[in-house]
Amino acid sequence: MDSVSVLSEDSRRRMFTYIRRAGRAVTRDEAAASVGISRKLAAFHLDKLVDAGLLRAHYETPGGIRKVGRRPKVYGPTAAQITVSIPDRRHELLAHLLLDAVLTEEADENAAQAAVRTAEQRGRRLGEAAREETRPGRLGPERGLTACEGLLEEYGYEPVREAPTRLRLRNCPFHPLAAKAPELVCGMNQAFLSGYLVGLEVRGVQAVPAPEPGECCVQLCPNDPDRDDQMPQDH
Repeated sequence: MDSVSVLSEDSRRRMFTYIRRAGRAVTRDEAAASVGISRKLAAFHLDKLVDAGLLRAHYETPGGIRKVGRRPKVYGPTAAQITVSIPDRRHELLAHLLLDAVLTEEADENAAQAAVRTAEQRGRRLGEAAREETRPGRLGPERGLTACEGLLEEYGYEPVREAPTRLRLRNCPFHPLAAKAPELVCGMNQAFLSGYLVGLEVRGVQAVPAPEPGECCVQLCPNDPDRDDQMPQDH
């Protein structure tokens, strides 16, 4: 969001585009001329882009010819990519999971089965890493869902605590692809979240199908639905 805010200024955005298309390092004078502003003002905007991580700056002699005096400051693009979607979408995660499935498909499974397997494995690895980092101890339903909320927020699920032991996911990070292939994508989504619960070692909670228009097809709830809202707090 900081990068998007930096690019909201017109001259700054046009200089950024010019530098990305130049294919080489650009001086302040060249950047200023590309949008018709003063060198001083261009320097201000260029430094803002550097601070945001969108450009990198260094000193070099244009054309490789060494001259007497201070070498000019030049600017080039970084490898940073900007993708903004509201609500959040995670098509790159889905693409990685499908690629993993293609590369690791076993002889006794089809493509869909391989996709669900790789989704569960990815979720479990993330859960294991989170547990190793935070060392939360025993996680019952209530504390377990609290521990899950960080990842769910990060991946764009927009979790809402409907009850102490129930999380509704208001956004599907894989929409609209989920609408095109709901059985495959929703199956992968459920497997991914189930794997995360296993890796994080959350007890008494499961990821279950609960499709609602405009929301995620999965929610996290107690293994025993009759005990929902009646469980004591975890200690």
